[in-house]
Parts: sequence; C-alpha cells; structure tokens
Amino acid sequence: MENTTRRKFIKTTTQALGALPFLHPLQTLSQIPDKLDDTFPVYLFSKHLQFLNYRTAGEKAAEMGFAGLDLTVRPGGHVLPENVAEDLPKAIEEIKKGGSNCHLMTTAIDDANDPLDAEVLKVASQQGITHYRCNWFRYDESQPMPDTLKEHTQTIKSLSELNRSLGLKGCYQNHSGTWVGASIWEIKTLLEGADKEYFGAQYDIRHAMVEGGLSWENGLRLIKDHIKSIALKDYKWENVGGRWKVVNVPLGEGMVDFKKYFSLLKEYKINVPVILHAEYPLGGASHGKSEISVSPEVVYTALKKDLKKAEQLWGEA
Repeated sequence: MENTTRRKFIKTTTQALGALPFLHPLQTLSQIPDKLDDTFPVYLFSKHLQFLNYRTAGEKAAEMGFAGLDLTVRPGGHVLPENVAEDLPKAIEEIKKGGSNCHLMTTAIDDANDPLDAEVLKVASQQGITHYRCNWFRYDESQPMPDTLKEHTQTIKSLSELNRSLGLKGCYQNHSGTWVGASIWEIKTLLEGADKEYFGAQYDIRHAMVEGGLSWENGLRLIKDHIKSIALKDYKWENVGGRWKVVNVPLGEGMVDFKKYFSLLKEYKINVPVILHAEYPLGGASHGKSEISVSPEVVYTALKKDLKKAEQLWGEA
C-alpha cells in the first residue's frame, strides 16, 4: 500500500506540475505551459545506483524524493544493449514496482543504421521511454575538423528521422574536453539538419562552465530552443600536485552559478527533464560500479542532499 501511494503521488505531481517532459512528441504544443512552475521535478541518473537491482533502485529513488530514473541502457549499464528486448521491459516494470518511474534512458547509440541501436530505440519506445541521450562523437584526426563535424551532423539527422518514426526525443550532451560538442557552437552545428522536435541537446551546465567560464550565458542563449533535457552537476578548479584540475563536488559547493543559471531557465521558459548527476567520489557509485566501497547509506545521503540543494537553489532563483 505504501508503494502504491508513493507511485500515485509521484504520478499525480509529475502530471500536474511537470507534465511537459512526459508529453508524447505527437501531442499538441498547445498543452505546453506558458511559464515554469515553482516545483522542480528532478530525475536521478541510474548510473549512481548500479550497485542495486532494478526494484531497489526504484524504491530508493522514490524514497529520496526523485521524480524517476534516467536508466543506463548501454555497455556496463543497468541494461545491456544486447539484452534490451528482455531486460528493458523487466527493468521498467521492476522500477515501477519499487514506486518510481522510468521515461528517460542514457545510451551508447550513435548510428540509426546499426541494427542493435535501432532495436534499443524500438524497444524503448514500446516501453514508454520518451527521451534518450546518445553516445558522444570523436573527431577524425585524419581529416579537417569541419569535415568530421559535417559527417556527425548527418548522423544526428538520421537519428532524428528514426526518432520521429518511434515518437522519441534524442539528446546530445555537451561535454568538456576534446570530443565533439565541448563548444556549444559545435552542438548548434550538429543539430542543424535534425528534426528539431525529435533531436536536441542535453545541456550540462558543469561542462558548459568548464569550457566557457565567462561566456556560458551566450552558449545557453544560443542553444536554448534546442534543449530537450538538462544534466545537473557541480565542479571547481583545484591545484592538485602543482597542476590545476577540474574537480567534481556536491551540488552548490562549486563554481556553477546555479541562481543565475536557474533564473535564465525560468526566463527562457525551458521546461524539460532535469537529471541529477553525482560525479564526485562516492565509493564507486559515481562511476557506476556494481560493487561500492562505502555503505549504501552514504550514497543515499549524498544524493538526497544534492536534490534538496537543487530544489532550494531553484526556489531562490
């Protein structure tokens, strides 16, 4: 009965106050609210609970107050791509039995013409997944960078076409470093040929600020109409052994200006799934380990603290 009540509460709250993330792509745009609500539904990246089975992951996500799970469906994830037909329906059913839900997934998909990638998306669509994050792309060092970017742009276009046939929204995450998409301008180029309704960006403020410490606001304004989901995390620069490095930290303890960021999300009326990532040391949970070196309660306490901080900062923005 307790789990049934929890499921009912989460479902009702999500539908009433944060329904946009779960609208089927073919539903009318007139149902999109004209302003963001004071509520702030946050989903948990299941990478951090890969030491748990599906049902327990659902139970813990609900107990901590998350709106649902962003399930890892990729090599080393909660669901392995080669087992998707059998394991994804089971995973989603068990997550629901645990009192949570699963409309989001993170994948290694990077080719609409790959039979396994197509199978993953087909099964996901059948199981009620609405959004997924695809794999990252690399530059081909044997050719000019613009040529590689052009090829990846075609890849994204093909994925968006497949998404349209399945009613899915795909996302490419901006990521700091030398992979494709560290610069928001690269993301903008990647999406130029895509069907805007079915493929966009997963905007990651941590990576955006690492790459554009003072210009991230321009990047957000550039990409705002293409954002389909958001990843939340924090960081700081730290001198480690005489070298300055990016160090991941709990939410609100780093350099991300969340109040400014959240105020811009409200101003731009960006209402998409928000996913919490905890990349700082958590005994292996931050890296998706199936066995962790700390008590599970340490992980739950940290994740719940991050969630409460996100809600606080959202309310203050």
